[in-house]
Amino acid sequence: MSSQTFFARPSVRTLGAVIASAILSGVYVRGGWVLGFVALVPWLWSLDANRSIKATLLSGYAMSLAYTASAFAWFGTAMGSYTEVGATAGVTVLFLLAPFFQPQFLTFALVRRIALNGTHPVLATLAAAAAWVATEKFAPRVFDDTLGYALYPSKILRQAADIGGAPGLAVLLLLSNESLAHSFARRSHGVREIAKPLAFALVAPLLLTIYGFVTLSTKPEAPSTSLRIGLIQSNIVHYEQERKEIGAYGVVRKVLDTHFAMTREAVTKHNVDAVLWSETVYPTTYNHPKSESGAELDREIQTMVDQTGVPLVFGTYDLDEQGEYNAAAFLEPGRGLLGFYRKTRLFPLTEYVPGWMDGSAFRSILPWAGSWKPGNGAKVFPLRVADGREIPVLTSICLDDVDSDLVIDGARLGAQIALTMSNDSWFTDYRLGAEMHQLVAAFRSIETRLPQFRVTSNGYSSVIDETGTIISGTNMGEPSLLVADLPVRTPPRTLMVLWGDWVGRAGAVFLLGLCAIAIGGKLNERRKKRAVHSTVAAPPVLLPSGVRIASSVLFVFARASLLFLGGAILAESFLNQPLLQSTLARVRFFALCTLLPEAIAWCLLYFYKGLASLQNGILWILLSGPTAFPKTYSQIRAAIPRGKLDHPFFKVVLLSFLVAIPAFLLHQNIAYGSALGEFITYGLRAYLFGFAIWWASWGIGVALFAAALCVIVETLTIFMISVRATYAIQMRGTLETIARVVLYAGLPVWVLFRIFSA
Repeated sequence: MSSQTFFARPSVRTLGAVIASAILSGVYVRGGWVLGFVALVPWLWSLDANRSIKATLLSGYAMSLAYTASAFAWFGTAMGSYTEVGATAGVTVLFLLAPFFQPQFLTFALVRRIALNGTHPVLATLAAAAAWVATEKFAPRVFDDTLGYALYPSKILRQAADIGGAPGLAVLLLLSNESLAHSFARRSHGVREIAKPLAFALVAPLLLTIYGFVTLSTKPEAPSTSLRIGLIQSNIVHYEQERKEIGAYGVVRKVLDTHFAMTREAVTKHNVDAVLWSETVYPTTYNHPKSESGAELDREIQTMVDQTGVPLVFGTYDLDEQGEYNAAAFLEPGRGLLGFYRKTRLFPLTEYVPGWMDGSAFRSILPWAGSWKPGNGAKVFPLRVADGREIPVLTSICLDDVDSDLVIDGARLGAQIALTMSNDSWFTDYRLGAEMHQLVAAFRSIETRLPQFRVTSNGYSSVIDETGTIISGTNMGEPSLLVADLPVRTPPRTLMVLWGDWVGRAGAVFLLGLCAIAIGGKLNERRKKRAVHSTVAAPPVLLPSGVRIASSVLFVFARASLLFLGGAILAESFLNQPLLQSTLARVRFFALCTLLPEAIAWCLLYFYKGLASLQNGILWILLSGPTAFPKTYSQIRAAIPRGKLDHPFFKVVLLSFLVAIPAFLLHQNIAYGSALGEFITYGLRAYLFGFAIWWASWGIGVALFAAALCVIVETLTIFMISVRATYAIQMRGTLETIARVVLYAGLPVWVLFRIFSA
């Protein structure tokens, strides 16, 4: 076989393209930010040559493996060193688990191939990008990394992270890479064929540049004050080794003496307003001493704070009946402990073990596995400085700063400064990991426009402004006292703060919408065939005038009552003006003013007209007259078959029952301590009555939601009839399919998400 024939083989071309993209990606994440717009082009070009699902999945797997090796090989070495299994074993485990570390390559490739087989290339590109960010959002991953983070070296381009975060930047990078790959694939077709995709490839960097330039040129609000903090980087990291040499008490003694001396220097020589120590710097439970010597050390810390006269925030452990927590303690001079923030995002295995995995057998294999409990989310504390100012601050510990939603919650709670602490000691020999961690933390400041003081045990400690710029920092592996000032102002409400980390969620919704449209398209093909041969016309108006008027009045009254009920709920939620004072009042109003007249109206129609009028509904009755519009509308509705899911019983009764169960059980756990708490306390009658109220309340909510979807479908149908009636049947079928997916899938998913997040 000639070398030319060998390299022409699809498998060899794919492997070469994967390696090329991996090398470019490796340079990209190490500071070559401009390569982010071209790094995936070779791989995308090879994907277009893979027509089968099997070949596509293999290519996605190969890319996840190559990207992991190129960008995160250091993590395997660090993991092997930390767990004492050796670098070779650590890297081997990393490569074996590569699809779990970087699953977005597989879902991206798969969705891209499926979409290209059945839709326009532009829509397929958008679907693949949506799959990428949705996977990064919802798949359980260790790093929560994304392509957008590596744009950090460009101060201008990274500013758009306040719109869509790092995932939003990743979407733009993917679209640019896709456009370039498409342009490259059509290189033999002439200049005109490659010009259009090439122009699209330039849109993303151009938009990012314009937005970044405008953002950086806009002067922020004048600060009300400033905050000066001393960050203590002691560079004492090998606790276990020193514990063997000088004992546990000796280690704590050495750590505290070092921090006491550096803290006094920060106060006396640099006039700081507060002092920040790193994560777990005090390696025992503060305020819950386990011995008399521990109690004495606790008193020493508070005495030091009282003597210096400045507040101290430091990493320690907290304790309650559930277990221990990785925590940050807030101490005030003369007042003592203000409170704890408990770390929310724990690192798997090293800090906690999932309950289903934990046990004596597991811990005998991995004795180093952690046992901390997770905290319950963001918490904002008033940092009271010596001159009487109170500055609301948000604290994050280590892996917390990779969670955009956690920091966004803090911004929503009113934080004006972020305090971040980390123990990056296991990055001592793997500085790329420490650098990546620091730039990820900097993105939280861009997204929320919260300035940030970030302290670590051995580097990199830094002071970060609202643009993500590190205005002052330390080196790795050196003891350092870092002192800096940051302006204190009310940060602007960025889109990320208003909407949360929305890009991944939007990607998932976009994919669900495409699936619904695809299913609707298949059904519409059948409906079209049925419509062509259908002789269905608008049923003649045979109703007595009194029955028609009575039915119309009842329908209008029922729908108006439902509209009033929705307005009352909104007024109570947003304007704090209750129109219906209690849940029972709402239930009674809904039953008497909506359900009862609706039922009477349908009974009248059924008695006089049979099922035909039930199928055409209120709009046919109200619009019946001499014009052609009611006839067209009736034909469109008649051409679309009604399924069981369209029946009010399934919508209002059954669906509300299913979503009420988990919500009611959560209420029982919160209010009574267990799922059967009210039953145990007050008996079966009270328990069932309570559930009935919850069920009825959810019935109202589902009815309002279904009504809103119905209004959207009917409005768009009427609009389509007036604009282009020939496509109205297809449009109506697609809209109804999407509405069913949103109602029967979207609503329960949203409810479960809210329950688990609570």
